[in-house]
Amino acid sequence: MLPTPVVFVDRMIVHPVRMVPAAFALASLIGAGLLMLPAASASGESTRFIDALFTAISAVCVTGLVTLDTGSHWSTFGQAVILGLIQLGGLGLMLVATLLVGALTDTLPIGQKRLAGTEVAGVGSVSDVRRAGKLILGVALMVELLIATWLASLLWGSYGMAPGEAAWSGLFHAVSAYNNAGFGLHPDSVMRYAADPLILFPLGLAIILGGLGFPLLWDGLQRWRQGRAHRWSLHSKITLVATAVALVAGFVAVLLFEWHGVLAPLGYADRLANALFHSAALRTAGFNAIDMAGQSDAMLVISSVLMLIGGGVAGTAGGIKLTTAALLVLIVLAELRGQPDVNAFGRRIGHEVQRRAVAVILIAIALIVGAVLLLSAMTALPTRDIAFEAVSAFATVGLSTGITAQLPDDARWVIMALMFVGRVGPVTLGAALLLRQRPLAYRYAKEDPLVG
Repeated sequence: MLPTPVVFVDRMIVHPVRMVPAAFALASLIGAGLLMLPAASASGESTRFIDALFTAISAVCVTGLVTLDTGSHWSTFGQAVILGLIQLGGLGLMLVATLLVGALTDTLPIGQKRLAGTEVAGVGSVSDVRRAGKLILGVALMVELLIATWLASLLWGSYGMAPGEAAWSGLFHAVSAYNNAGFGLHPDSVMRYAADPLILFPLGLAIILGGLGFPLLWDGLQRWRQGRAHRWSLHSKITLVATAVALVAGFVAVLLFEWHGVLAPLGYADRLANALFHSAALRTAGFNAIDMAGQSDAMLVISSVLMLIGGGVAGTAGGIKLTTAALLVLIVLAELRGQPDVNAFGRRIGHEVQRRAVAVILIAIALIVGAVLLLSAMTALPTRDIAFEAVSAFATVGLSTGITAQLPDDARWVIMALMFVGRVGPVTLGAALLLRQRPLAYRYAKEDPLVG
């Protein structure tokens, strides 16, 4: 028997974390319906449902993988729908989830609060959540407007675009960059601007700012108001350090493996600029100024690792998150050193957080491996391209070696599922489906198996 609307709403309130995947799914279906309208395509013909749904999910999940070229297939109306879905997926839905979870978790047991707060960690009371929501929107709109104005002026003055076209292109790419979406209006992404750092650097800056995460932004504002700007929280410290490490590692890797590869046609200064931009884009942004298909296997492996790591918690970036990856490294180091506790910046990290980090990583690896096996059975494409596509979809990056449009319909469903789960988050989605109160009044006797 199907639940009545009242029962359905009650269940959502009891388990508010379920509202996140429900909101993403609803937005994707509405977006697909709008994109199927004849007015949404440049030809005036209706787009196939699976292509419209693929584009909608990719936009809502701020991924950037496309089966149809954004600039040529879709009309201005269609592009506007995609842009709205990107903004909704990157900011709106996360903001709504933040407000709802913050407002409802006060009435939940401690165990449910922990699960429901997975994506909104760092914000405290309901009043704090509301103020954080205003900050999120204010910073996002300000950054997007500044980057859009800068890009529009360059496209108009330096590239000869008409004012209206330059303004639309600047706005589209600015919103896409800040939300780490990777959607572009050119079939070559931003490769045509590979020799223009005045285009690449603002896009890279927007990518990094959007990917840092709302808790870090909120923490910084609170510390500044309290006159303790130098005393960041542990989460913020780990996020900032991990961001710097990931950017430097990606930058060095691109230079090391592609200096005489895809970077070879560029001058020395442009090689450095593109290596830095590509490192930032690997943080789940999806823009590429260098050829993806021409990259070496070693670079694709490193790119896959960086994509899987992603950005900060509760930001516009995807992946398993920087703090999760950093925790895994800290756990391994503590074990190698024989330390009983996992410590960072003079603080001890609890066992529950460690277990959660390991769970997220294992779930992510299991999903990606399963998807690669499915896609390998469905297509005859090279395994390296399939694996890269799967990681890109799960981490909501959008980078591709060019096989997305070649995927058969059944394989596209697999990619859509990966994008959806990757955006909602393995732990959040699992909690939404399986959240139960099962307190145990007992504990078993302890006995440790042999390991290694």
